Amino acid sequence: MRKIATLTALAALLALVGGSMTATSALARTKTRTFHVHNETETSKDRNPCTGDKGTLTLTYNAVFHVTKIGPGQKHVTFTQTGRFQFVPNDPSKPSYTGHFTVWGGFNTNGENQTGTFTFSVKGKGSDGSTLRFHEVMHITVGANGVKVEFDKVRCG
Repeated sequence: MRKIATLTALAALLALVGGSMTATSALARTKTRTFHVHNETETSKDRNPCTGDKGTLTLTYNAVFHVTKIGPGQKHVTFTQTGRFQFVPNDPSKPSYTGHFTVWGGFNTNGENQTGTFTFSVKGKGSDGSTLRFHEVMHITVGANGVKVEFDKVRCG
């Protein structure tokens, strides 16, 4: 499950950083574009973020992305993805989980510096009556001098 959130966040960050390198007219006006995804379903191999058990993850979600070009080399991107999940472990003796997840990310660039933060929350119920609670906060900043600051805090329970 972390893999899906991490890939979503990294894709948004790459779009942001890549977009900051395109030429922009000095007369550019602030412009916001919004993209919506409705009732999307994805299935992939993944791991339970709290136990490490391998299995199959199915997500059904909605998402919205806002991309704002502020000026030359300046961009702000934010997104929210939320929906339902089902995790079925490869080992049938382990519990399956169903529940809800939400991913949020925000990224900024000014052509020299980039920064991004994202959060990922999961709450599910196991086939054995157990609960799955997972929360992650990740942040990265890259300065014009190449110095990178980052952290990734994960909590289960």
